[in-house]
Amino acid sequence: MTTTTSPSDRQDSPPGRKTAFIRFLDAVEWLGNLLPHPITLFALFAVSVIVISGIASYFGLSVPDPRPVGAAGRAPDGVIEVFNLMSGDGLRMIVTSLVKNFTGFAPLGTVLVALLGVAIAEHSGLLSAAVRGLVLQASKRTVTVIVVFAGIISNTASELGYVVLIPLAAMIFHSLGRHPIAGLAAAFAGVSGGYSANLLLGTVDPLLSGITESAAHMIDPSYSVGPEVNWFFMIVSTFLITGVGSWVTMKIVEPKLGKYDPSEASVDLTQDKVGTLTDAEKRGLKYAGLAVLGVSAVLALTVVPEWGVLRNPETGLVAGSPFLKGIVSLILVFFAIPGFVYGKVVGTMKNDRDVIDAMAKSMNSMGMYIVLVFFAAQFVAFFKITNLGTIFAVLGADALQSIGLTGPLLFLFFIMMCGFVNLMLGSASAQWAVTAPIFVPMLMLLGYAPEVIQAAYRIGDSVTNVITPMMSYFGLIITFAARYKKDLGMGTLIATMIPYSIFFFIGWTALFFIWVFALGLPVGPGAATYYGG
Repeated sequence: MTTTTSPSDRQDSPPGRKTAFIRFLDAVEWLGNLLPHPITLFALFAVSVIVISGIASYFGLSVPDPRPVGAAGRAPDGVIEVFNLMSGDGLRMIVTSLVKNFTGFAPLGTVLVALLGVAIAEHSGLLSAAVRGLVLQASKRTVTVIVVFAGIISNTASELGYVVLIPLAAMIFHSLGRHPIAGLAAAFAGVSGGYSANLLLGTVDPLLSGITESAAHMIDPSYSVGPEVNWFFMIVSTFLITGVGSWVTMKIVEPKLGKYDPSEASVDLTQDKVGTLTDAEKRGLKYAGLAVLGVSAVLALTVVPEWGVLRNPETGLVAGSPFLKGIVSLILVFFAIPGFVYGKVVGTMKNDRDVIDAMAKSMNSMGMYIVLVFFAAQFVAFFKITNLGTIFAVLGADALQSIGLTGPLLFLFFIMMCGFVNLMLGSASAQWAVTAPIFVPMLMLLGYAPEVIQAAYRIGDSVTNVITPMMSYFGLIITFAARYKKDLGMGTLIATMIPYSIFFFIGWTALFFIWVFALGLPVGPGAATYYGG
């Protein structure tokens, strides 16, 4: 059962008078922690969706499907209706899909497979030694900036950020005598809150541009939208989010969390140790580094040459290739081999049994997460099959459209609406597939180019990722945080992440208006700002 304390009872708050904003966050945390355990909460969410679907179906809740005729998933009659889970068909769907919802929940397999490799590197001592070697001599500000920046860059392979970087950041902060949840929050903010920012194009770029182009064809059948159309804006956004995320971590999150009490941990934290590297550890890191180079060279041979076996067999390109689709398998190998080499050199791993024990221990620690995923998977699946999320998205879009604004200020409300809808539809592509057919044609008719519309959407889609339980990896983040605070509730995590959402929204929206409307700069190569028809 989650233990809660009122804001006035907190003992770890910084001394001195609290600001109004800190008192607001304390209130959010206190109220949020009054809620049941996250597992119970997801179970209640799932049951609530079933009940709401029955009520909504009884009253005939429906909306016109904004997607063009022939689009994937569009209803034949052009109407999105609620699927009633309280009906006979609904009950049969629940009974037959319960196991499939659980085993098919994307983060489950991703996390467990990747964790097997990470566990070897962790239990051999490689991660601890590498962390100490890299950051113990760095300043507090430098470490924070590196963590947030690495989180943003990891979006190219999102599983790497969620599964590896976020828990590693908590370990880094703890090893430096800082609050580990602050490190977790900083990495989470970069990975998820800065989801659309990056220096490189990722898999989400062609996905979103394809949806945007399809929506633009409703107005101009010849309009083309490439994956690179937001690249310039995403590059500059990377540095903005790094700066804002680092500032929020050091000025708001860490002072609010206060000094960390190791007795709050739910596991043994002795591996997050502080100390200079021994000669054996330095030798182990050297050989582990050579192993990393060897693994990297082998992987490069599979994807860099035109004949690489992990390139896309149909196009010969890296995009859509087995290399990118199988990134989780590569994470397993990338951590397992250097981890074992390090353990062999320093004596922490002598044979295959030590490797097996390390992997088994990591699975033992994931019991709570697996239970949470079962209920979270049912909630997400029920919410999707009932069409409630899609209907709410369309209703929200219609409400924004009814405001009737035509100037650049419309984009402020558009970004806010996208952030709100993201609280219900965690998938960037699913949300854009529903809202793009409404807003892209509407804003094109008002004179704005699809490239700019998509850039604005990506801001709203990113900034609320860190505070919505609908985000696929939210349960995993709670599990990581509970490692350092055993009675952690959903309210604590959300209250910790709210400052990132607020300041990301303010800073990113301001950057958008300055970049696009004040400076008149393109959001990407060859991207137009205005549509002339």
